[in-house]
Amino acid sequence: MSDAPIPATAPPAPTLGEAFKYWLKLGFISFGGPAGQISMMHQELVERRRWISEHRYLHALNFCMLLPGPEAIQLAIYISWLMHGVRGAVMAGVLFFLPAFVLLSLLAGIYLSFGDVPAVQGIFYGIKPAVVAIVLFAAWRIGSRSIKNKVLLGIAALAFVGIFFFKIDFPWIVLAAALLGAIGGKLMPDKFKAGGGHGASDKTYGPALIDDETPPPAHARFSWGKLALTVAVFVLVWLVVMLAISGVPSLYDMGDFFTKAAFLTIGGAYAVLPYVYQGAVEHYSWLTGPQMMDGLALGESTPGPLIMIVTWVGYLGGVATHAFDNPILAGIAGAAVATFFTFLPSFLFILGAGPLVESTRGELKFTAPLTAITAAVVGVIINLATFFAWHTFWPKATEAAPFAGFFDAIPVVIAVISFVALWKYKADIMKVIGVCAVFGLVYSFIV
Repeated sequence: MSDAPIPATAPPAPTLGEAFKYWLKLGFISFGGPAGQISMMHQELVERRRWISEHRYLHALNFCMLLPGPEAIQLAIYISWLMHGVRGAVMAGVLFFLPAFVLLSLLAGIYLSFGDVPAVQGIFYGIKPAVVAIVLFAAWRIGSRSIKNKVLLGIAALAFVGIFFFKIDFPWIVLAAALLGAIGGKLMPDKFKAGGGHGASDKTYGPALIDDETPPPAHARFSWGKLALTVAVFVLVWLVVMLAISGVPSLYDMGDFFTKAAFLTIGGAYAVLPYVYQGAVEHYSWLTGPQMMDGLALGESTPGPLIMIVTWVGYLGGVATHAFDNPILAGIAGAAVATFFTFLPSFLFILGAGPLVESTRGELKFTAPLTAITAAVVGVIINLATFFAWHTFWPKATEAAPFAGFFDAIPVVIAVISFVALWKYKADIMKVIGVCAVFGLVYSFIV
């Protein structure tokens, strides 16, 4: 790219149809988690197509990083909203997760039908310890960026102790961390400065359609009336859908639960997984712990944001609670409800707050409460890895007898090798899962 001549003029504005083709393609190839998805969009939208400049792209990303919810899909919604308004926002957001929704719903149906087949069990035998390594690696990756001093390390440790030993619900841990951050930010501001982040670079790829000094389009101009109307419309949509599913108690519970989960995904999908686990497995019994692990493994192997595991949870929950007599209909209904309520707030955040962000464009930084929450999230994720490891290494154990049954050393070896591959050799997550799945399949035919 550096050797190519820099264009002198901005590219022509893409039509809605041209943008549709790009966002649909992205939905099918968006592997690699948020980092990979954000990188893909940068390469295509900033470097190649020049639909948006480097600084405007990073400005939008900084805003999305502050929001609850999956930042990659929110970034896609934001950029498409700037170009094509509400229609563009809805188009990009839905296409971002639609392929993953269809694929995970299909896989969930197959899983429930054939999950007891020895070959399938063998595949998941190999995958489960890889999931342990992946979650532990996520904790290390987030922690290495966010925990820069002993104070933040202490918050992470308190979060782990709170959820692991005292079973404190995830929302209370988030609230406590936010309060500690708000107080600590005033008393010890240097300890609560956010580490890392996304700052604007000096790279240029030629004039962009939405350039550094391009004024916001008419639909992106802020007004309090527009903000109030946007919030009112979303509240109305939420109420109408909740009313529509109120006759099916399990679906209504899912709508309520995943709405709350959507507002708690601060720190990425791994941060909210413990909350989803507590609600879906322990409280509502929509699925089991091992089924949650299997869904996480498949979520890592399919395109779209990792939070799409809610589709898996919703599908299995719909079937388990007999939302409808037909199990396929029940599963699809559960998957649709879980997905809809998980992503609805992301559209609200962008369409509601986007105009305000555009009107006050500048560097957005993490606040002290968010810094503390991110630290707490590391402790919560370590708890999740610990729980998955316990289920994997002691497969017959129960809450009453946590180390009952035999200790399976083979998954320990797989987990250690997987973690080393991810951490030291920067192996691709999908390749790690694939190798472990093949090992598990072969092993199932040997034993």
